[in-house]
Amino acid sequence: MAARRALEAVLVDLSGTLHIEDAAVPGAQEALKRLRGASVIIRFSKQDLLERLRKLEFVISENEIFTSLTAARSLLEQKQVRPMLLADVRALPDFKGIQTSDPNAVVIGLAPEHFHYQILNQAFRLLLDGAPLIAIHKARYYKRKDGLALGPGPFVTALEYATDTKATVVGKPEKTFFLEALRGTGCEPEEAVMIGDDCRDDVGGAQDVGMLGILVKTGKYRASDEEKIKPPPYFTCESFPHAVDHILQHLL
Repeated sequence: MAARRALEAVLVDLSGTLHIEDAAVPGAQEALKRLRGASVIIRFSKQDLLERLRKLEFVISENEIFTSLTAARSLLEQKQVRPMLLADVRALPDFKGIQTSDPNAVVIGLAPEHFHYQILNQAFRLLLDGAPLIAIHKARYYKRKDGLALGPGPFVTALEYATDTKATVVGKPEKTFFLEALRGTGCEPEEAVMIGDDCRDDVGGAQDVGMLGILVKTGKYRASDEEKIKPPPYFTCESFPHAVDHILQHLL
């Protein structure tokens, strides 16, 4: 890993780190205000959540959110394909103008209403015919108010296995995701830290590109998650407010 530089940017995962569905992590709003008081650039790495976060009284602007949906759209335009979109209805505006009739590609995001046999079998047949498989991300699971729930990763992996193909992943933990999130900030990975509740995708992915990774024990975190990656997280703490405390006291 390259030598550390002065901290210039903080990337924050949203779901499970700042909030769980429609409930904020205790103390997260005030912690974000304190972080804003420091001389760092802040970016949030999640899609379709801006209005929800504003309702929870988080002060976040649209240009601070970096979305893997944007990367997925760019890839579709580059490949000039017509996707079968297995995505949440709230994500569909990001694909406005993309032709989806007579699909010859498959795009998978977090879409529980689409993860059933009939729809997945349609995707399976498209892939057998040579359609590319694009995964917005491959999270194993995520946290809801009623407990942990399967993410898109298991369904992407099932289609990979059944069709002997490999998905192109545009979201975390891919290195390009983190590098694109920093694009326009003027910051190098060695000048940034990532805060998230997913040890592999948030923290491991960030550390693989040279960032520091802070794992919070909220959201999808489970005991001993920090032992699942090598090297382990730079820092593990109880919640987002504790992560902000550490940044303000030790990284600035």
